[in-house]
Amino acid sequence: MTDTASPARLLRSQRFRREREADWARLERLLDRVEKGSVARLTDDEILAVPVLYRSTLSALSVARETSLDQGLIDYLETLSARAYFFVYGARATLQDRVIGFFRIDWPAAVAGLWRETLASAALMAFGAVVAAWLVTVEPEWFYAFVPADLAGGRNPAASTETLRATLDGTDTGDGLSVFAAYLFTHNAQVAILAFALGFALCVPTAMLMIYNGATVGAFVALFASRGLGVEIGGWLLIHGVTELFAVILAGAAGLKIGWAVAFPGDRDRRDAAVRAGRPAAVAMGGVVVMLFIAGLLEGFGRQLIEDTVVRYAVAACTGLIWAAYFYGPRRRASDAR
Repeated sequence: MTDTASPARLLRSQRFRREREADWARLERLLDRVEKGSVARLTDDEILAVPVLYRSTLSALSVARETSLDQGLIDYLETLSARAYFFVYGARATLQDRVIGFFRIDWPAAVAGLWRETLASAALMAFGAVVAAWLVTVEPEWFYAFVPADLAGGRNPAASTETLRATLDGTDTGDGLSVFAAYLFTHNAQVAILAFALGFALCVPTAMLMIYNGATVGAFVALFASRGLGVEIGGWLLIHGVTELFAVILAGAAGLKIGWAVAFPGDRDRRDAAVRAGRPAAVAMGGVVVMLFIAGLLEGFGRQLIEDTVVRYAVAACTGLIWAAYFYGPRRRASDAR
């Protein structure tokens, strides 16, 4: 009985394969082309055909298993189905495609979607700067409450106007203000990371960090402005500060996005709301790292090489316009960019 069953099963397997092998061969050819290059090798019609052929192959695999067809055919269909699965449901983009997609679509879209939180974060930082500047103007001793003595490095209310001016126009042979710039960059980077990481705590730590960061900058600017150096310190800070402070503001916006979702989840569970808000916030935060790197280059080279205040403001204005156009300017949709 076994002897007659095996030839019959083999005949069924051959007939089954003959009826469907054209589709399997086509699917295999398409997958070979993708695996040797990229999805761009396929036409639109071929891309649409792959899911159809994949489902057909899965159906054939199910029939082959249920009717106990030969094991070789089952193994072939399992391998082909697995390959097609990764095409249909897996990540097909190359590393280069992912990087380009991040800078071209993902990052600017995430930042643009955080515009409300960005305005709130900027307002909190501006509030801290204005309050600290006003307090230092009224009573210079307030400077020490916002700028630690080791950070100021002698650039405090007790310093002479000429000493402060020398640190801005390049005539100071010391590197005190350079140390301050490096410290301020490190400080801003730490604030950015903490503002994002602590956003889940109902926005409170993030808001406090934004106010504190603004107060530090505001107090330092107020000191120089009180000596008639407000324009000069503005150019010195903004040549890299436009990028650096904007990065901190965006980090604060990302933290506020998550914190607001936790505080007011709506119809969702708090955990689900936080995860949903965290996706675009994390993308925006990934770009913040890039902005801080660019700010570091501007601080390390641009501020050192450019000593003219007008040129410093011009560079600051250009960077501001570039970021504004990049994040908020009109752009083609992903489907139109192909």
